[in-house]
Amino acid sequence: MEFVHKPVMLKECIEGLKIKKDGIYVDGTLGGAGHSLEIVNRLSEKGLLIGIDRDEEALQAAKKKLHQFPNVIYVHDNHQNIQNILQNLNIQEVDGILLDLGVSSYQLDERERGFSYMGTGILDMRMDKSQLLTAKDVVNHYSEEKLIHILENYGEERFAKRIANNIIKQREQKEIQTTDELVEIIKKSIPLSKQNDGHPAKRTFQAIRIELNNEIEPLVDTVKQSIHCLKKGGRLCIITFHSLEDRAVKKAYIEEEGICTCPKDLPYCVCGCVSYGKIITKKPIIATEEEQTENSRSKSAKLRIFERR
Repeated sequence: MEFVHKPVMLKECIEGLKIKKDGIYVDGTLGGAGHSLEIVNRLSEKGLLIGIDRDEEALQAAKKKLHQFPNVIYVHDNHQNIQNILQNLNIQEVDGILLDLGVSSYQLDERERGFSYMGTGILDMRMDKSQLLTAKDVVNHYSEEKLIHILENYGEERFAKRIANNIIKQREQKEIQTTDELVEIIKKSIPLSKQNDGHPAKRTFQAIRIELNNEIEPLVDTVKQSIHCLKKGGRLCIITFHSLEDRAVKKAYIEEEGICTCPKDLPYCVCGCVSYGKIITKKPIIATEEEQTENSRSKSAKLRIFERR
């Protein structure tokens, strides 16, 4: 299957990065290179794009798409390690970083990847296929208490206890191996009257994916690392697709902008507050109505931008 991923809020991201033709830019979630193609098109021969992805298939697809550009470096790694990645490349600072935290259309549509609750596929959900732990391991070996925890915290699932309990009952009889087997358990766990808010398995699949790929816990640190990798005036653009991600990004931005705790009547700061930049988007940017109509994935997307001081 061809690696297809329609970039969300492409115009808004490119404008947010304020690209300099001779600058150094990082796409920390390279994916199908939709955003990267627009970035590198705006660079001169002196400019450089660093594309990072934990998915080897995404990297191979991006290399094909960007084959005509010699000024691209491809890195098979996690954007959580951005400081180490840049150090290994002998790069101290960059002019801009983009993180699109969504799952690609290719990953959702490729049944063997196990991300989708539509149809039948194996329970996998690994962003990085070299990782040993899979969704099947989570579903079949996590304790009931741990399943409840991730469903409540990462999926905001109201029926987490019912779903976890029914998973335990089912796996005692037979190992749960496929996505459709898990979907049936979820459907049986949620009253029909409560299944009118999107697909009933959406929140559970999201929770398992987040847990498996460790998407939330290191995110605040990743955002802070990224900000410290920017040159003065450099921009960080992050697209999130659910509230957990958005809250983590917002929290990191606020902390890096600096929170002064001095009384308001003091003429200057004495609390030692340090600011590393400013939040450009006090409210997140959302996709236009036209884009939301054309690309349903963009409906939940939020773009937040930070500028290094």
